[in-house]
Amino acid sequence: MKAATISQLKKELVKLDHEDLLDVCVRLAKFKVESKELLTYLLMKADDEIGYAEELCDEIDRQLNVPGKIHKKTLRKVVRWMDKSLRFSGEKETELQVRIHFCRRIKDKRISFGGCRVSENMYATQRKKIDKAIDKVHPDLQFDYNHQLSGL
Repeated sequence: MKAATISQLKKELVKLDHEDLLDVCVRLAKFKVESKELLTYLLMKADDEIGYAEELCDEIDRQLNVPGKIHKKTLRKVVRWMDKSLRFSGEKETELQVRIHFCRRIKDKRISFGGCRVSENMYATQRKKIDKAIDKVHPDLQFDYNHQLSGL
């Protein structure tokens, strides 16, 4: 089965009454965990973007707060989760806050990459994403975020 375009889906959703629309949303959430997570964000967290960013930062702290050495597999898992969670939001300020927090935690914990090119590239990629997102925010905020980056 070929998927319909977004505009076609939107036209069909507009035609549905309230009960049918509710059924479609619930069925959609049942099939994939990511759909359920997106629906959770949209219904419960989207109105408090600051709280959502803090929640993501707390989860990063929890995942990186393991005793011993942090391996590239752990970093990859955190980055994948972070990217998925930030895609739900779409706000550049939230993205900047969370990515800067992630890079700061790596520096604070003195995670050494030990010549591991994969881990070095992950960190460099996060820095590139931060720089790209800074260009898209208001100039006043750019100064603040660049100041936060100075320690990294």
